[in-house]
Parts: sequence; structure tokens; C-alpha cells
Amino acid sequence: MRDAPVEHPSFTPPAGGLTAGDLDRIPGLPRHTELIDGALVFRTPQNAFHTVTVSLLVFGIRDHVPPGLRVRREMTVTLAKRQRPEPDVLVVREEAVTGLDQTDHAAADVLLAAEVVSPDSAVRDRERKPRLCAEAGIPHLWRVENVADRPAVHVYELDPATRVYSLTGIHHDRLELTVPFDIDIDLTEIDEL
Repeated sequence: MRDAPVEHPSFTPPAGGLTAGDLDRIPGLPRHTELIDGALVFRTPQNAFHTVTVSLLVFGIRDHVPPGLRVRREMTVTLAKRQRPEPDVLVVREEAVTGLDQTDHAAADVLLAAEVVSPDSAVRDRERKPRLCAEAGIPHLWRVENVADRPAVHVYELDPATRVYSLTGIHHDRLELTVPFDIDIDLTEIDEL
């Protein structure tokens, strides 16, 4: 992945960089393009661990999500004027879902963002994106690492006064939580997917 702005053949970025709204207006962008610090970030093809782990989380969360919330995968979130990353899994307020042509959610509508760390974007996944999500006020963040071909879920909760995440636990075989709602996911099921 590239961290610097990349000129698209049919699009020249404006002086001062791109904004979150520009992402929907650039013709021919590859799927899953993110905007980080005003720069386009292109995602490389994901490995099987990443894909299967995202599916495991989506299915597991959907089994436990309470009424009034929805689970989304790989949708961008507008965090600020020049920030529109694409977490792997989101839990959003139901009223924020506007239709099948929707391309993003506002940070205020996101209860939980989960990122499965990829080798090519490890620094962004571990450092930059969590800081951006915290600054935008997303209350819960999961960072998922590959530990011996099993997901290890690092669970964070936002301190609203400081807008910094605190680690509340690292879960290896089972993800059992009571916040943001009751969740019980058998992480060893990755072997069956």
C-alpha cells in the first residue's frame, strides 16, 4: 500500500489535498480506497486469514447485536474533513443506515470499529487508524492480530474525557464481553471457515 497521495489518470488532487467527500467523486477508484490524512490509500489483496477473520467477526457480532444496531463490513467512516478510513467491521446505529447506495457512515453513528491487522498496513492498522477513531469519538475499537493462525482480539474502550483508548483485554480463544453489548464469539471457529 502507498501512504503518499497517488495521482489517478483522470483525476488531479486539489491543492491542499483531498477531503472525505471527494472520495465518492473520483472516477474509477479501486474498491476499498481509503482517505488518510488527505491522501488516497489503496488496499492490496487480502490474505485468507484476514478474509476469514472478518467473516468470523461479522457472523459472531450479528448473532449478538441488539435491536437498533447493524453490522457492516468494509465501509468507510467519515472521521474528519481529511479522514475517511475503511475499518473491516463496524457496528452502527440502525437509523444511520440509509440504503444500499450508501458509501460511508459518520463517526457519531459508529459504536464499534474492528480492524484486522494486515502485514502491508500494520502501522496504519495499529497506530494511525486507532488514533483517528479515538479523536473522532468512536467508543469501542477492536484490533485483531494473527497469532499462530488464530485471531487475538485486542479490545479497547474510549475514555471520553481524554479521547484516548484504554486496553480492556486481549482475547485468544473466546471473545466474551458485556460492552458495548453482550458478545460471545468462539474464535477457534476460524478453523472451520
